[in-house]
Amino acid sequence: MDATPVASGAPAVVLLSGGLDSTTLLAYAVKAGFTAHALTFRYGQRHAVEVDAARRIARRFGAREHIVVDIDLRTFGGSALTSDEEVPKDRSPDEMRVGIPITYVPARNTIFLSYALAWSEVLGASEIFIGVNAVDYSGYPDCRPEYVAAYERMANLATRGAVEGTTPVHIRAPLLDLAKPEIIRLGLELGVDYAMTSSCYDPTPEGEACGRCDACRLRLDAFARVGTQDPARYA
Repeated sequence: MDATPVASGAPAVVLLSGGLDSTTLLAYAVKAGFTAHALTFRYGQRHAVEVDAARRIARRFGAREHIVVDIDLRTFGGSALTSDEEVPKDRSPDEMRVGIPITYVPARNTIFLSYALAWSEVLGASEIFIGVNAVDYSGYPDCRPEYVAAYERMANLATRGAVEGTTPVHIRAPLLDLAKPEIIRLGLELGVDYAMTSSCYDPTPEGEACGRCDACRLRLDAFARVGTQDPARYA
């Protein structure tokens, strides 16, 4: 979470899911002058809609490279996103604030950051961007500031460049303390076209958002609070 300034054009690995937050994150990193290397995962999630969105978004914002990594978290299951469990629908804000939902994917951010850390070593990059958010998050334990800070400490114990003092690791989470409407306002200022993004946990085969899962409800509420219409396609 180090905010230390870096030279313009410095390489950075940006975790890009194709959703609202990570697209804003990529736009932010590019605007800040980083050379973005975007990293997306096809991890056994219920659909490929967000991966297709990530490809378009990486091109739109001029990522130097965009890698899509295949891993299969369906091997373990444990989440409605990586198993045949039903995705919760029509939950109230009060329900969403209680407990850790079945859409939490065990250790997902830890796994994603580990891949990002490996790539950053190869690139000689100190900067890793992740779009976690601790304000409007859905109870996920790996979206908290304590988690991000702990991962950064670990990364600086685990990599050659950090140990030798040449390439310290900075886990940058600029959206961490922003409410969802604030993230949208930031993205609009950065030129993000949110019609390109996909946040839904259970979209149609044509890529239309369900409008009823937690991610959709948080997103729709945020756009309403901004005073504009969500340009994403809904079923």
